[in-house]
Amino acid sequence: MSDPKNPFEAMIAQYQDMAKAMNPALESFTPKGFENLWPTMPKDMMEMFFGNTLNKDGLDAKTRLLLTLAALTVLGGQAESQVRLTVRHLLEAGATKQEIVECIGQMSMFAGIPAMTKVMELAQEVLAETEEDDT
Repeated sequence: MSDPKNPFEAMIAQYQDMAKAMNPALESFTPKGFENLWPTMPKDMMEMFFGNTLNKDGLDAKTRLLLTLAALTVLGGQAESQVRLTVRHLLEAGATKQEIVECIGQMSMFAGIPAMTKVMELAQEVLAETEEDDT
């Protein structure tokens, strides 16, 4: 390829320019900032969207969210905002810290220790935040 400019960087810059054109406030957008805009859904809403509302005999919201956390762990913990949001939703859905830790730990054989460690650290951040909020 004769183009000295990295095509990935050029594409990212193009998308950032498009986002800024649609909304100038997106110039300083960060994934962490988006995470702050998205509140944790109330348990009733999670049960409606993720739970067994449509399928009475199906999985409840907590189980679906544990599966989501497992998948995010296997993906290598690359989606940090989604991991933190899922942990917050799990707590709201009634999951215990032990269930969250076991879910992440179980994925170590599929995702590897580095991925499991990264997700465990992200989960600990959320758990620490929730403990601070409780005091």
